[in-house]
Amino acid sequence: MLTALFVFIAFFVIVVALLWAAFHLFSDQEDPLDDRLSELQANQIAEGSARSPRRRAGGGFSNSILYLVSIMPGGEDWIRGTEKELAQAGIRNKSAVVYYLIFQAAFFFLMMGGMLYLQRDNPFATKIGGMAAAFILGYLLPQQVLHRLVARYRTKLQDALPDTIDLLGIVLGTGLGLDQAMLRVSEEMQYIYPALANEFYTVVMQVKAGQERSKAFQQLIRRTGIEDIKSLAAMIIQSERFGTSLSQALKVYADALRTRRKLRAEATVAKAGIKMLFPIVLFILPALFVITLVPGLLTVLRDLKGGIGAR
Repeated sequence: MLTALFVFIAFFVIVVALLWAAFHLFSDQEDPLDDRLSELQANQIAEGSARSPRRRAGGGFSNSILYLVSIMPGGEDWIRGTEKELAQAGIRNKSAVVYYLIFQAAFFFLMMGGMLYLQRDNPFATKIGGMAAAFILGYLLPQQVLHRLVARYRTKLQDALPDTIDLLGIVLGTGLGLDQAMLRVSEEMQYIYPALANEFYTVVMQVKAGQERSKAFQQLIRRTGIEDIKSLAAMIIQSERFGTSLSQALKVYADALRTRRKLRAEATVAKAGIKMLFPIVLFILPALFVITLVPGLLTVLRDLKGGIGAR
């Protein structure tokens, strides 16, 4: 009875931690300007030193967890890689890495504990196989979910680019400056393409905070990792540097992006037939063979059995 109570309490705590980390991980950013200012200050400190500053213990719950992870072998590289992936997935909370770490740890222990509980009466060899499978799933599944979130966020940005760039060219043609135009476009596109609107708003806030526009666009490229946005940033920076007309260039570039989006859609449709081949062979064709051949085989066997009995 005591063991069952302990297992129930442990599972309850793990599930609560999993839900709490997921809620905070996917919650919206409350103060993007303050977060960008903190990021700019950290970048200035890192650029002013010969190497990246070491993390220090203390400073709150999040900093303590990150410090414990950073002192492990490869921990600092994992933190930086995870921060980059979370940013490319559109998750920009200050403590997103901590929440993701708690989520991954809670999911890992939930899988291990659940498998151990389900196989409590099985032989030792079966337990080893089940625990190995739970270990692999608990470790890899959160990472695959994060990779999927990154791909989905990039798809949203790529689909929003042609229409947003068209609107940006129109607004620039009215005589507004680039910052005012990007801010107006982000306000207009907030309910249609919120992902790209937030990215534009972040760039404007960085420039207003005193950062150079070229560096703000470079950070936009690092956050998204999309080649189309890299080309857009290069076009805007070159147009500002040489004084060329940006609205006409944006119109041409939007047409090119729309053509690329059409080609991506056609490629996806062309791949659908190949992707459907394996489900058809594995699931549909066996059931079709059973439905069409089994009744005829049963009739033939019954006739043969009746003929043999008559003789």
